[in-house]
Amino acid sequence: MTGPKNILFLMTDQHRADTLGVYGSPRATPVLDELARTGTRFDRWYTPTAICTPARASLLTGQAPFRHKLLANNERNVGYIEDLPDGQFTFSAALRQAGYNCGLIGKWHVGTEKTARDFGFDGPELPGWHNPVDNPDYLAYLAERDLPPYEISDRIRGTLPNGGPGNLLAARLHQPVEATFEHYLATRTIELLERYAEAARDRDQPFFLALHFFGPHLPYILPDEYFDLVDPEDVELPRSVAETFHGKPPVQKNYSAHWTFDTMPIETTRKLIAVYHGYVALIDRQIGRVLDALQRLGLVEDTSVFFTCDHGEFTGAHRLHDKGPAMYEDIYRTPGLLRVPGEPGGVVRTEFVSLLDCTATILELAGLDPKSAVDSRSLLPLVGGGEARWEEDLVCEFHGHHFPYAQRMLRTDRYKLVVNPDSVNELYDLQLDPDELLNLYEHPEMAEIRTRMMHRLYQLLQERGDKFYHWMTSMYDVGETRYDPTLSGLDEATYQGSKP
Repeated sequence: MTGPKNILFLMTDQHRADTLGVYGSPRATPVLDELARTGTRFDRWYTPTAICTPARASLLTGQAPFRHKLLANNERNVGYIEDLPDGQFTFSAALRQAGYNCGLIGKWHVGTEKTARDFGFDGPELPGWHNPVDNPDYLAYLAERDLPPYEISDRIRGTLPNGGPGNLLAARLHQPVEATFEHYLATRTIELLERYAEAARDRDQPFFLALHFFGPHLPYILPDEYFDLVDPEDVELPRSVAETFHGKPPVQKNYSAHWTFDTMPIETTRKLIAVYHGYVALIDRQIGRVLDALQRLGLVEDTSVFFTCDHGEFTGAHRLHDKGPAMYEDIYRTPGLLRVPGEPGGVVRTEFVSLLDCTATILELAGLDPKSAVDSRSLLPLVGGGEARWEEDLVCEFHGHHFPYAQRMLRTDRYKLVVNPDSVNELYDLQLDPDELLNLYEHPEMAEIRTRMMHRLYQLLQERGDKFYHWMTSMYDVGETRYDPTLSGLDEATYQGSKP
């Protein structure tokens, strides 16, 4: 095998960038911090949409959510399709065709009926959105090692608006670290890595191996060592805990009530944030076990390593938990690290990049044509500090969770525009207001910036073929319109550029 064609893809779920030491956390994440030191850190890495299934489908296909149309998690599907269609391009099929071993250990969550195996991945089937602690393979793992079963106490939850118990947010796990689902996932990954290493050595067969943790997605369920790792008194609350929702879309206040934020004392919020950091530390330790195995097997110089997640988590920011219909940095900006053998380490890039861009990068690392990943762009020109022409802004989208809710976002160096057809739009100055507390959309002094960004978003959506732009045509100043917005094809007078 010539060149570092093996790929190890490490992925978490619902992971805030600011929990990593290299992204400013006061608590070190030694394994991931070392990966950043020896590779490239992307400081403006975003998810295409802050919800699990659509984001993961975008990674698999290299297509934006509006294009692949798998737009919601099946557990709370609001009427969208639930599986990718037959014949859909995926990077895993392309790698398999090129002779790769392909494995995926952990969270799949890309559809309802079709499993990771249907898309060419080896590994145990682990369905759902949270750690499937009743899965037969996990239970066999515990039995083989004489480890105790899953048991929890110290549950943390609030009270719903209708008086019912809120979603479980955290709990204490009565198992040793070796029995945790995270340790199990890392163990299975190491076992498959050993198998793939043998094939790489004996048959010159490259591999793609993904480890997808279900955490640190809530509920944060951890053994004592990590549940109590961080003292809540040492936790600094997010500044946006001062959110009033004044001038914001009403759905955000409703979502705060759904996640029961105001029904719990602020000390509970501190504990939840502390436990979340403990969860990140547990995962960092398990990733370390996998990277140690990569070293032991002599694969470091032949294997590119990614680390990222599907989207972020609020953990009390904006008086919210989980994710949802609010396009704040907390859930759209995520960690992104990439180490490619032979490239310099310690590089930091500030270009706007996306989880979507992993698809083309994976294909290019494998020596394959990335053009089928139509909304993806290879990150390799940026790795190691190279020069590259890059877009100066980024589009993200959302389609709903619990209920349909369409949003589009344009992020530039300083500003963010969010279009919410149901209510008020949002405009934030991230230089003066990095916590996105003050919506400037209606402020007269922002008229020029608002108009410029609306024009740009409209242009980008048209270029992509995202039909959300039709709503914008009739509702906002979007500049020159060169099509019949009625789509009737009958009245030339309704659009510019027509014959007199």
